[in-house]
Amino acid sequence: FFFQAEDGIRDYKVTGVQTCALPIFLWFSEEVGELAHALANAARGKADPANLREEFADVLAWLTTLANISGVDLEQAVREKYLGADGGPKGVK
Repeated sequence: FFFQAEDGIRDYKVTGVQTCALPIFLWFSEEVGELAHALANAARGKADPANLREEFADVLAWLTTLANISGVDLEQAVREKYLGADGGPKGVK
């Protein structure tokens, strides 16, 4: 599913969204902050599952967008870093 989502995000065109990495990184950072806030609420017993799902999805979407405009194939990067030749997990350095 993750890599299907990456393809969908790669193909999604938003009018007015710059293809410069810096503003995209700032949006990504804002979403990470919102996710941190949602996780902190959950840790304090004030979990909002719908909000957590939304924030995780936002972080994934902006990370994927950032990778795409930076010329990084996120699927390939994840496979190289975390999957062995047999497709199973490999050790992480």
